[in-house]
Amino acid sequence: MGTIGFIGGSGIYEALPLNDVREVEFDTPYGEPSDAVTIGEFGDTGREVAFLPRHGSNHGVSPTDLPYRANMYALKKAGVTHVFASNAVGSLKEELEPGTLVVPDQIYDRTKHRDLSFYGDGVVVHQPFADPYSPELVDHLTEAAESAAPDDTGVVKGGTYVCIEGPQYSTRAESEFYKSQGWDLVGMTAIPEAKLAREAEIAYATIAGVTDYDVWKEDSEVTLEEVLENAEKNQQAIKAAVEEAVRTLPEDLECDAHSSLEGTVNTPTEAIPEATKERVEPLLGDYL
Repeated sequence: MGTIGFIGGSGIYEALPLNDVREVEFDTPYGEPSDAVTIGEFGDTGREVAFLPRHGSNHGVSPTDLPYRANMYALKKAGVTHVFASNAVGSLKEELEPGTLVVPDQIYDRTKHRDLSFYGDGVVVHQPFADPYSPELVDHLTEAAESAAPDDTGVVKGGTYVCIEGPQYSTRAESEFYKSQGWDLVGMTAIPEAKLAREAEIAYATIAGVTDYDVWKEDSEVTLEEVLENAEKNQQAIKAAVEEAVRTLPEDLECDAHSSLEGTVNTPTEAIPEATKERVEPLLGDYL
């Protein structure tokens, strides 16, 4: 097993308890990551963890403008093989009340202005993405959350996360439509993060903390104050779940994502420009 990554969402800007900590600033072909990557040993487990706050330590970057490619590229360069992420989300179901933790297994993409791939510029890669979160990590993260979260915290396995562009919240019509489809959560950062993890052959799963009921619910209005207040309340449970997931991750857990680029490169190696080869070598090198 390589390094375990943790991407902190809204409300989570500090790493797990780590020893021998170092902060590494990565230079990537896709610009600067959201912040320096904090790397250290988790407790006395001997396991190396790399932490990155998705929005930066001061939450200075909106979902549309996040350097998703630089973030995932930096984690790949740090030797990360498995990523646990966290998200603050709205609920599309009455039973998923604020404070609930959900480990989704599907995504519906409603984004409009984001770079969705590392590839292009002379190399075409077509990957299957039917299961956007690594099923092996979904199982493991759910078990960890059920074990470590406070007794009064509901934990739900599975569900569809609708990823909207943001930074505005949904209109009432949009929210009612998402609910009518039977979907579960609405947020702003699952895409392209999950796609890029797959393109980097990193196993990826997220734990989503419900902060609000979006605006489908009668008399419900989403405010930043409500979201931040509930994200703060969810923080302890999310960190406890991720700590348990890191502590108990099997050493030999191989995921389908770890070989997900095999057979997906549609461009002959000799036809790929040298500059592109150099750029994607840390990601695609074994297949060129």
